[in-house]
Amino acid sequence: MRDDHTLAGELATEAGERLLGLRARLGFDDGRALKDAGDRASHEFLMDALRRLRPDDAVLSEEATSEERMDPRRLSAERVWIVDPLDGTREFSEQGRTDWAVHVALWQRGALAAGAVALPAQGRTLTTAAPPELPEKVREPFRIAVSRTRPPEFVRELAARLGGELVPIGSAGAKIAAVLTGEVEAYVHAGGQYEWDSAAPVAVAVAAGAHASRIDGTPLTYNQENPWLPDILVSLPDLAPTLLAGIRDLHRQTP
Repeated sequence: MRDDHTLAGELATEAGERLLGLRARLGFDDGRALKDAGDRASHEFLMDALRRLRPDDAVLSEEATSEERMDPRRLSAERVWIVDPLDGTREFSEQGRTDWAVHVALWQRGALAAGAVALPAQGRTLTTAAPPELPEKVREPFRIAVSRTRPPEFVRELAARLGGELVPIGSAGAKIAAVLTGEVEAYVHAGGQYEWDSAAPVAVAVAAGAHASRIDGTPLTYNQENPWLPDILVSLPDLAPTLLAGIRDLHRQTP
C-alpha cells in the first residue's frame, strides 16, 4: 500500500491534471460555470479515491455539505484527510493565471502528518514525501505574499515598518508554495480562512523546515469542530522572529 505522503502527492497531482483538462475543454467564456465544474469534478475525484484507498479515514473537504463537515465522527477519528479540491477558483477561471492549487493533507492524532500542494498550471507538486529545500538566506528587502484583492491593512503597515515588499498572489496554497520556492520570504494573513485553505501547504512547509504559526506565534491547530482559522504566518525560519516582533509592536499600538 502506498504511504500517506506518496498518496497525498499522487492524488493532488491527478486532481490537478483533471482540472487542467477541464479548463481546456470548457474554456474561459463562462467563469462561473468553469469554477463550479472545477470544484465539483475535483471534489468527486478526491472523495472517490479516498473512499477506495483509505476507507477507514474521515475526510474534511471544502466542497462537502455542511452536514458532512459537522459529522461528529470526524472529531473522534484518529485520521482525517483535509482537502481543498480547488484552492483559488477565481484564478482557475482566469486565462493565463497559474496561482491556483489542489490541497491534500492528512491529520493524524492531533497533528498534520502528510500533505501535498499541486500547482497544476505551474507543472509541479510540493509534498511531504520530498519537501522542497528552502532558500539559504532571506532576501533583502524581503517579500510578503498577500491577497490579490484584499490584502490586510495591517500587513501593509507591517511591511512599511520592517522594510518589506508586498507581492500579490492568488490562492493560499500558491502563496505558501511561493515561500517554499523562494519567490517570497513570507505569507502573513489575518482576514481569516478555513482549515482546508492551509492544512496541506502548512504540512509541506513544516516538513521543509519553514516557520508556520498563528500571527501571535501560537500553534496552528486542525480538525477542530469549527474549521475556521483567524490568521496565519508562514515564513523562512530566520525571518519569523522579526515578523512576530513587528506584529506584536503593531498590536500594542492599536487602540
